Amino acid sequence: MDHLISQPLFTPVRMGKLELPNRIVMAPLTRMRAANPGHAPTKLHAEYYAQRASAGLVIGECTEISPDAYGWADTPGLWSAEQVRGWRGVTDAVHKKGGLMYAQLWHTGAMSHPDFFDGALPVSASNVNPEQESVTPSGRKPTVAPRPMSKDEIRQTVADFGIAAKNAMEAGFDGVQIQANYLYLIAQFLNSATNLRDDEYGGSTVNRARFLFEITETILEHVEPGRVGIKIGPMNVPSLTPGYRPRDGIEVGPVKTPGPFAANADTLPDMEYVIKRLNGYKLAHLLLMGANTDFTGSPLEQLAGDGMFRHFRPLFHGHLIANVEMTQERGNRLIKTGLADSIAFGRHYIANPDLPERFATGAPLADLDWQTVYASGAKGYIDYPALEPEAIGAGTSRKTL
Repeated sequence: MDHLISQPLFTPVRMGKLELPNRIVMAPLTRMRAANPGHAPTKLHAEYYAQRASAGLVIGECTEISPDAYGWADTPGLWSAEQVRGWRGVTDAVHKKGGLMYAQLWHTGAMSHPDFFDGALPVSASNVNPEQESVTPSGRKPTVAPRPMSKDEIRQTVADFGIAAKNAMEAGFDGVQIQANYLYLIAQFLNSATNLRDDEYGGSTVNRARFLFEITETILEHVEPGRVGIKIGPMNVPSLTPGYRPRDGIEVGPVKTPGPFAANADTLPDMEYVIKRLNGYKLAHLLLMGANTDFTGSPLEQLAGDGMFRHFRPLFHGHLIANVEMTQERGNRLIKTGLADSIAFGRHYIANPDLPERFATGAPLADLDWQTVYASGAKGYIDYPALEPEAIGAGTSRKTL
């Protein structure tokens, strides 16, 4: 017991309306197991998440808010009654194990592909190809230039986020997280390289952030702020599209080249503005990713290592969840030094359903099978073994077979 008390990861903490029993968060992880026509979670999802319910908080995988938002094969949604029923089975299973769970709300925007829309273009802020890969039903394909959203479509999408948030609460989630990070629709509006609009949703930082804050305010009409979190932060994502042809027509293959999601001069100032303004909403948490790629030579170079958390900790006044390349030692240190309130683990949670128990006993961590991360079925999903109860009690590392 003294060993646990000495680890900040095992101290309880309040996050909005929730009292978390520990500070070990399961990060949102796309796993592609909703391979059914209704894009609904199944009993397989319920077992997977229930296995990991000892986390202080489980954040569910990216979940599309509407058919128009869809853009990653075999991922679940939150727009239909069937999906709500499926998610209710998941949250019931997590709660039965004593766990807490958030839903993550997602619109893929330009990261989607015409294959999802009978050949029609996906939508985004502007017609800028993100120069990435889309995970389609027939495999990974280069993204295309999307179609700019009309103002009516923007208004409908804002409303769809609110409806999905309402659906999430009906499905029994303890809260919702807005996916405003990485390469997806909200980030496409925020990014000055992918948002070339000349209306009130483009141009200045304030205008490019308008979409995010309209979404936030609409969600708050359905869910109290103490149950709403956000995943957002500055990123540097070069182009990585096999077969993508830049302006000179040369096929570059699967190598990194500068693209619209590479950090630019606006990236850090934009994010500083957004995160400071988010304080006004009294949200439950900010999930902040550290350096996701090599920041060397980019405008974000000073944010490498713990620099991301040192920079934004003073700017955000609420509960900060740190993510990316986290270890037990680093997590304890970030909490102890005040740079984070809790720690989100991703890859470790795929292969170690009982991650807190392993941290508590000093047991070794199981290795991840990358071939089954983005796959289908039970293999590599619910078959990673947990420690035997007697091993937990004895502090040994024996595993079930």
